[in-house]
Amino acid sequence: MKKNVLSAVTFLVAAFLLVMAALRSGSEITRPVDSAAGDSESAANSPGEGRFAGMVWIPAGSFLMGSEESVFADEMPAHRVRLDGFWMDRTEVTNGQFAEFVEATGYVTLAEKPPEFRSLQSSSEAAALPILPEFDVPGSICSLPLSSREQIDPEQGAYSWWRYVPGANWRHPEGPDSSIDDRMEHPVVHISWLDAMEYCRWAGKELPSEAQWEFAARGGESGKDYPWGNQLTPAGEWHGNIWQGEFPVRDTAADGFAGTAPVGSFPGNGYGLLDISGNVWEWCADYYRPDYYSQSPVNNPAGPESSYDPQEPGIVKRVQRGGSFMCSDQYCVGYRVASRMKGEQDTGAFHTGFRCVINER
Repeated sequence: MKKNVLSAVTFLVAAFLLVMAALRSGSEITRPVDSAAGDSESAANSPGEGRFAGMVWIPAGSFLMGSEESVFADEMPAHRVRLDGFWMDRTEVTNGQFAEFVEATGYVTLAEKPPEFRSLQSSSEAAALPILPEFDVPGSICSLPLSSREQIDPEQGAYSWWRYVPGANWRHPEGPDSSIDDRMEHPVVHISWLDAMEYCRWAGKELPSEAQWEFAARGGESGKDYPWGNQLTPAGEWHGNIWQGEFPVRDTAADGFAGTAPVGSFPGNGYGLLDISGNVWEWCADYYRPDYYSQSPVNNPAGPESSYDPQEPGIVKRVQRGGSFMCSDQYCVGYRVASRMKGEQDTGAFHTGFRCVINER
């Protein structure tokens, strides 16, 4: 992995709005910088039926979680974890599946409501900053196309291409003029952790723990960088939907897709899970702490009791895994099985989705 990758940045509605407010007020801006497979029991990963339809059984086992060779400190130390078996969605939740949930419940996602600083810690000084009028409307975070890297403002960094887009939500991924009419088999996006939890309650499922997610993503393989092995493109073939080309200027779509891909567009891993690397970031149940791996219990770790991100200590963060179509070897390399990301729990983006688990046989 290249060590001169661009620093990965957590792009959150609250963080974006706070940065814009600080820029307008002339305040100093501090930008966030983001910094194993197992010995599983022998069992067939049979597809589920009934309430387990569309899911795959992940057998109980142990594995080495994290990495000792990463340039990202929050992936260390590598540590042994043992998990009970569980069911996991074979694919990310699709627009079609989420539409069924909305139709049945009338649920309105947070991106369809005016923004609030719902994830600010009560002690955060940022709570005093106002939401600027032009952003005080329903919307979400999208990436704007750049014609060259010269358009990147050194003062704003990655906020040069990430923007709060009024009217962007799961029905309109790129803004009010876009539609999902021909993307019902694509993963749903602009979903916050809180939105995903509501879907899980309706479906009788849960979000995976971070340990469950990594164990499943490794697919029964030990010590590999990717769900399919150690080569990004074995035999010259792409195995996930990520960014190719100069980031963030031009995605050449060498893998066949610029933007999200229909679920199941690439081969599955050893457990039969599809799109576990790339396509969209996937929420996990856990709070985020960069030092959790040094404190994690061995058996069925469920994450820390509270959130702490030293880069944005006033914002409650949850773990995201798997990378997305925006991940590049020039940027966050989030498609590695050990890669960790974090997001404000009440915020989604146009590259953020989820899949579910059931913790019973």
